Parts: sequence; structure tokens; C-alpha cells
Amino acid sequence: MTLTAENAAARATPESTAGTATVRPPLDPQALRADFPIFERLIHGKRLAYLDSASTSLKPRRVLDAMDGYNRRYTANVHRGIYTTGEEATAAYEESRVKIARFINAPDPHEIVQVRNATEAINLVAYSWGRRNIGRADTIVLTELEHHANLVPWQLLVQEKDADLEFVPIHDDGRLNLQTYEVLLRTRPKLVAFTHVSNGLGTINPVREMVEMAHAAGALVLVDGAQAVPHLPVDVRAIDADFYVFSGHKVLGPTGSGALWARRELLDAMPPFLAGGEMIREVHLRRTTFNDVPWKFEAGTPDIAAAIGLGAALDYLADLGMDRLREHERELVGYALEVLPREVPGITIYGPASADDRGGVVTFNLPGVHPHDVATLLDRDAIAVRAGHHCTQPLHERLGEAATARASFNVYSDRDDIDRLAKGLRSVQRVFDRPTSESHAATTQASANDLD
Repeated sequence: MTLTAENAAARATPESTAGTATVRPPLDPQALRADFPIFERLIHGKRLAYLDSASTSLKPRRVLDAMDGYNRRYTANVHRGIYTTGEEATAAYEESRVKIARFINAPDPHEIVQVRNATEAINLVAYSWGRRNIGRADTIVLTELEHHANLVPWQLLVQEKDADLEFVPIHDDGRLNLQTYEVLLRTRPKLVAFTHVSNGLGTINPVREMVEMAHAAGALVLVDGAQAVPHLPVDVRAIDADFYVFSGHKVLGPTGSGALWARRELLDAMPPFLAGGEMIREVHLRRTTFNDVPWKFEAGTPDIAAAIGLGAALDYLADLGMDRLREHERELVGYALEVLPREVPGITIYGPASADDRGGVVTFNLPGVHPHDVATLLDRDAIAVRAGHHCTQPLHERLGEAATARASFNVYSDRDDIDRLAKGLRSVQRVFDRPTSESHAATTQASANDLD
């Protein structure tokens, strides 16, 4: 990886310390952009302001080099070839598993199943654990915040098993109604599944408290960490859930990579999800014995390059420090929540009013302008935002909107991106000639003031 003096400084630890604790400077997104080759390209003659990291993140050179190294220098299948490149490929693939475990503080790398994404991980649990443990009239509790990936698999399961789904509602500020959650737990659900950080609103849920409440009611817990692992420190031991999932492509890694963490005793008891090569121990014409976990759940040739790239991405983030990344995004969200209502009269912002309660997501609408038009016009200024329902149609039904626009941040995002967004939104308003008021009172924000 090319390391310039500027991005070396962004990673450097100063000599000054407070007591025995090392004090590290804030992240420098302008320096870190040098690590991401995509920023070498101009879009419509301008630097890309990439504000869609909640959809997929950009990839640093370290990740690209790691994948390229596998494809160029030691391409081979894993767990098969007893020769140099085969052994090197297997070692690199398994090293990625160790890195995943270390990054989320899993007790044992054998509790990490490598998958294509969080969606596959949730489906694995729904098919393997769910079909063995969910029966007629059993209840699964979800929330109104869920991504379709943490909703549709459970819908299919309860339809097949004649079981029930219940949902924790949200307050108007986008936070979960924990009083209703407590009531729903009295139904003694078999499973509770919820997002750690909402991809639709950015809401950071009180996962430890919710897990404790669910376990006290006798339920197992699955946490969707797709928007948490890339943006804040995650410790699965402290969270104490039973299943935790995330996608590699949202954590600066490649598409086609991700992980399921689950307690070893649960994985041991679960039947295979897919069948074929690698997940077997012995195969005969009329019977098969299965491999140990986690390989029991990794049928066929995996996306080896993607797994290696994911390991490199986690190394990159670990070097930066997840506490620093969380603080960087909290500052950006706070700045956006201040600047956008002031500079874009009439804007509606959804979700918690405090940056302390949000991940790096700001979801909004301009009255009278469809989000697709907003995104299309912003693209002319090389500003990339997401427009649509963000795979959260039930959440948008709750908000009373068919679609919204969403800006989301990462290590390469800075205040200039937000200033450009604000300027771009004012230009959108001028294109549609929407009357605006300079009064702050004219700006609508879905916040704690809107609680019923």
C-alpha cells in the first residue's frame, strides 16, 4: 500500500500522553482519502462527495492489494491442495476468520461462519436454527426499524410454521418504544431479532439492555450489526447476544464477504444450511457425516479473495481505531444536524435529534421534491446520496413517506461534504422553485419534540 506523509500522519500516535493512556488525534479524512483510489477520479469535473456509505463503503488500497495478491500470486482453492499456493490460500482465508473474531471480540474463531453478507447470515439462522426450533403459535419479536433482510426471512419462517411475528414500535424520534418491548416479551417469544444501528434513521439501539430483557424472558437474540460493525466498537461478549451478523462491503471490505457469529453450542446443534463439498466429513451413497463448525456451514468454494479482502479491511479499521471513527462520525452527524436545517429551509430530517443517539446517517426529505429528483440533481455536483426506501418499506410506512433521501458517512467524509450537500439542496429547491422561509421556525425536524 502507498503510504503518503499525510495519511501516515492521520494514523500517527503523538508522543504526548494523558497519564498512561495514549492520546491519538482525530481522524483526518482529507489525508485518508489518499488511501482510496476512487477519489483519484473526478465526477463531472469535481471531487466525489460520497455520502452513501450505508449502502456500500468505498475500498482502500490495502483491501484491493490484498485481493489482487491472492489472484496474482497464490490463487488456489482452500482446504484442498497440498501444495504451496494451496496452503498459502488456506492460511490467508483462515487468517481472515481470526481477524473477524478479534475485531468483534468473539471468544473463538470457530464461532465465525464466513458468508456472502448479513442477508445470507440471517437466512442461515432462519433456515437452520429456525426450522428446528420454531413451531406452531411460537412468537418472534422484531422491530419497525428492520432492514428487509431481518424481516422477510422471518416472515417466510412463520408462514411455514404457523408461528407469529410481533413488532416493537418506534417513537416519533426514531427510538424504540422499550415499554412496548417489555410487554411483548411477556408473550415468551422464542427469538428476538433487531438491528444494532438503523440503516434507515441511524438510531443506535440499546442492544445490551434489550438482550438482557430478552434473555430474562427466555428468548434467544439475533442482532443485525451491518450498520454497527463499520462505525463503532462492537464487542459480542459484552453485548451477550446469541447471533450477530454483519456484511463486509459496508466495513470497507469487498462485496461477497461477511460473517455470522454464534455461540458454539448453538452452531453445533444446528443442521447444515447448504450441502455439497467442504461441509462434509464422509460421504457414502446413502449417508453423509458433516464437518465440524464452522465449516459445516461453508459449502462449496467460498469467495476466497473477498474473505481475504475483508480481513485486510478490518486491519485497516483496527489501525485507525474504532473509537476515533465513532467520534469522527458523531461530530459529522452533529454538524449535519446543525447545518442542514439552517441552510436548507423546509427540510425534514428524520430520526433522533442528538448525534449521540445516531450512527453516521442523516435521512431527510425536501417538501414537494421526490427523493429521486433530489439524488439526480445532486449527482450533477458529484454528490452521491441514496434515494428510495432503503430496504425499509415498513419503516417508511411508519414515517408516512414512500421514500426519503439519505446521507451517510465514513472515514473519508468531512464537513466540506456536508457543506456541499447543503449548497446542493438549495440548488435543488431553486430548480423546483419551491418557496422557502429563512426562518428557522419553518424548518421541520422529526425529533424528540414530536413525541406523543
